[in-house]
Amino acid sequence: MFDRILVPTDGSEHAEAAAADAIELAADQGATLHVISIADPGPLGDVRLPGDAARPGEALRERAAEFVDAVIERAEAAGVDATGTVREGSPPSTILEYAREIDADLIVMGTRGQGGLHRMAVGSVADHVIRVGDVRVLVVEVDDRPRGEDDE
Repeated sequence: MFDRILVPTDGSEHAEAAAADAIELAADQGATLHVISIADPGPLGDVRLPGDAARPGEALRERAAEFVDAVIERAEAAGVDATGTVREGSPPSTILEYAREIDADLIVMGTRGQGGLHRMAVGSVADHVIRVGDVRVLVVEVDDRPRGEDDE
């Protein structure tokens, strides 16, 4: 059913949970896992700050590459063919652009599971990808409560 699964990662707990599910799904489906991390310097761009040895954009790209490499290593340990890339730009649009490039069948991504007014006002990368994209999206939520707490 799925041949190419895309998983974005920013190294967060939510992205790690999504990566674990994406790896398991790719293994079950015999799919290739494509891993992307976005080096987004934000509104300041690639500027040098006083005392910095490297440009912030370069540090962001290096960190993003570490996130990608970690997921690829986990995927390969599970017997999954995996490839990765680091891109720059707005995370939602860059994820969707890459999904189109690789003709992804599915995007597996994490979310903070925010709700209510905060979610409506701030939005999220996952929300944008779901609303704007034309690829199936599996959103993996992480329960932030300690294990064993009852729902109230």
